Amino acid sequence: MFENANNRTELSQLGEFGLINHIAKAVELKNPESVKGIGDDAAVINANGNQVVVTTDMLVEGVHFDLVYCPLKHLGYKSIVVNLSDVYAMNAQPKQVVVAMAVSNRFSLEAIEELYAGILMACKHYGVDLVGGDTTSSQSGLVLSITAIGAAKEENIVYRNGAKENDLICVTGDLGAAYMGLQLLKREKQVFLENPNVQPDFEGNDYLLERQLKPEAQDETIRILSEVGVKPTSMIDISDGLASEIMHICTQSDKGCLIYESKLPIDEKTYEQARAFNLDPTVCAMNGGEDYELLFTISLADYEKIRSRADISIIGHITAASEGYYMLDKSDHRVELKAQGWDAMKPNV
Repeated sequence: MFENANNRTELSQLGEFGLINHIAKAVELKNPESVKGIGDDAAVINANGNQVVVTTDMLVEGVHFDLVYCPLKHLGYKSIVVNLSDVYAMNAQPKQVVVAMAVSNRFSLEAIEELYAGILMACKHYGVDLVGGDTTSSQSGLVLSITAIGAAKEENIVYRNGAKENDLICVTGDLGAAYMGLQLLKREKQVFLENPNVQPDFEGNDYLLERQLKPEAQDETIRILSEVGVKPTSMIDISDGLASEIMHICTQSDKGCLIYESKLPIDEKTYEQARAFNLDPTVCAMNGGEDYELLFTISLADYEKIRSRADISIIGHITAASEGYYMLDKSDHRVELKAQGWDAMKPNV
C-alpha cells in the first residue's frame, strides 16, 4: 500500500498538503455512491440521486487558536463557520453539523456552555442543525472536530478541477484582514505577558479583529451567483492564503494563472496595519489565510453578469499550464507565485 514503510520521513518534509496527497494515493473508492473523495473542499456522496457533501475540520489549542486572546464563544462560532465555508465552496447548502470535542479538566461546565453558545449562534445564523457529536477527555488542552453536511443538485456542484484557459479569476470581499487581526492579537499578548497591568490597545481595529475572531462564511455569494445565473467553473474557499488556493485550482485543473497585484482587494485598515508592522500588504493578502472568502473562476461569457458586483473582484485569468503561476506586480514585473500560507505540518510563525 505504502512504499518506504521501513524508512522514517519527517512530516515537515511533506507539509500538510503533501501528506494529504501521499495518503490519497493509497485510497481507492469502491462504492458507486462515492462521487468525490480526497482532494476538494468536501467529499461528495450520491444518496439516491441527491448529492450530499461532507467536510470535517479540526481545531487544536496551541496550533489553531490561543485562548489567551480567543474567547470561547468566538471560538465556537468560528469552528462552525470554517466548516460551512467548505460546503459553500462546493456550491452547496449546509444542512447539519456534528461536533466532537476533547476537553481537559481545566475547563468548567460554564466554559463549555460559553463555547456551545457560539456554536449554536452560528448554527442559528446559517440555518443548520447540530445533530450529534462526541465528547472525551484531553491531556493537552481543547480539541474541536466539526463535521458539516450539505446538499446540492448534481448539476450545481462545483469542484476545484474545472478551470479552463481564459477563465476569469474572481474573489469575494477583501483579503489579508484576518491575518492582520492575528498580528494585533499576538502583539498585545506579548505586551500582556511582559506587563499584565497594561490594557490591550485595539482602538480603531475592530474590523481586523472581527475578521480573525468571528469570520463569516460566504453564503450570500452562493445565493447571488445562483440568482444571476452564474455557475463557477471551479471554486475553493480561502483558508490557507490566496496563493495556495489558486495553485490548488490550477494544479487540479492542469492550468496556469496570472494574478494582477493592482486588482487585489485589500481593505484600507489592512493596508495601514501591514505598513505599521513593516509588512507588505500584498504578501498579507496573498499568503495570510483565514479570510474564508471564496475564490472561483468563471467563463468570459459570464463577465457582464458579475462585473457590477462591488463584493466580487476580478483579479486575473487562467492560462495554459505551461505558463505557470504568476502575479503581475504594480511595476509590470512577473512574480512567480509560491504557497507560503498556513501549513499545519510545518513551523508557522
